[in-house]
Amino acid sequence: MPVQRLNHAVLYVRDVERSHAFYRDVLGFRAKMEIPGAAVFLQAEGSTNDHDLGLFQIGSGAGASEAGRRTVGLYHLAWEVDTLAELARIRDALLRAGALVGQSDHATTKALYAQDPDGLEFEVSWLLPADLITPEVTEGAAITAPLDLDREIARYGAHTRGGVGVSVSA
Repeated sequence: MPVQRLNHAVLYVRDVERSHAFYRDVLGFRAKMEIPGAAVFLQAEGSTNDHDLGLFQIGSGAGASEAGRRTVGLYHLAWEVDTLAELARIRDALLRAGALVGQSDHATTKALYAQDPDGLEFEVSWLLPADLITPEVTEGAAITAPLDLDREIARYGAHTRGGVGVSVSA
């Protein structure tokens, strides 16, 4: 059987309590298991997975990630939300936390880019439902445009469920 999906990600962080607070307060992750001062295993709010994110503390002396600048490494993780209303809620939480670093319209994906307390980048995105992907939508899709989230909500609706394989008519 082929690989089905990403089950979880693990990040090395300087301060596990600080990172736990960020992922809890900004993205709504909840702790499933904690090893105080060392690690925490988090589950996304809408997930039934055992854990979606593991955080392991390596201490305040850890240097910044050089991935993509001087070394190979992971660029970012992408978390998916089911509606544009949820994407807007998370955008506002990221703005309050001072973590939002970009907003992009990739035609079939509406994406927010942010950094956690250690500067590790992640994406939160809404995927256009399969029924709404037309040649007009994908024309020029290779070009990333600035995201106008209010315009996208007016166009697709705040509560239209997105995602691969999701049908608007279902």
